[in-house]
Amino acid sequence: MVPFRPDLASQRLNGTAAPLFAILCGFLFPDPASAADADAILDSWIQAQKSCQTWSADFTQTRTLKSLNKPLVSTGKVWFSNPGRFRWETASPAPTIAVRDATQMLVIYPRLKRAERYPLGEGNSGAMGDALSLFDAGFPRDRKVFDARFRLVSVADRHGCWEIGLQPAKAMTRKIVPAMSVLVRTNDFSLKAFEITFGDGSVMRNEFSGQILNAPIGNDVFHPALSGEYKLTEPLHQ
Repeated sequence: MVPFRPDLASQRLNGTAAPLFAILCGFLFPDPASAADADAILDSWIQAQKSCQTWSADFTQTRTLKSLNKPLVSTGKVWFSNPGRFRWETASPAPTIAVRDATQMLVIYPRLKRAERYPLGEGNSGAMGDALSLFDAGFPRDRKVFDARFRLVSVADRHGCWEIGLQPAKAMTRKIVPAMSVLVRTNDFSLKAFEITFGDGSVMRNEFSGQILNAPIGNDVFHPALSGEYKLTEPLHQ
């Protein structure tokens, strides 16, 4: 057995092994952008979103909960229309529809014939309503509005994508959502992934694929009709 020689190991690390070591460190620990660079990247991201009128994509959602050994994985489709209208439709394993506009979020459970309404209007939404409205963070259009709602925590280069770390600006909202991150491509700032960390330690990550930009989306997509057999409740007012 050849004995370990610290002096030789150090020479190898400082010599031929050093470049490999540097590459591995760069892979495992991407360099964060400086404060000035991060601010410029944020401005470029917001500027790029001004041309986005509609957007749709398939998504894979992974939810990690402390109470479960394995994460929960679901798939579905998402639609976005400016200003701030979303529809998230989970197809598997259980169908669920979440539709959001400027005034409310409606969560529909087709199998249960049940729907929940969350008002989002200013003055009546509270911290939960603010947290629900964070789902449109992937499409900021105005820096002043963005700064009123979010704190920029970090920007890191992750192999062709910018990972933008954020926090809600309001302290009460941070109790529900203490951290979030948006992954956008460096070449065109298109949305690749979105991750939210909740106050209970659970994490929800959405990965997007098959994206379509600025194609017409029917108004009925954001205004689903509920038949009389549905039971509608407002959890924030109970």
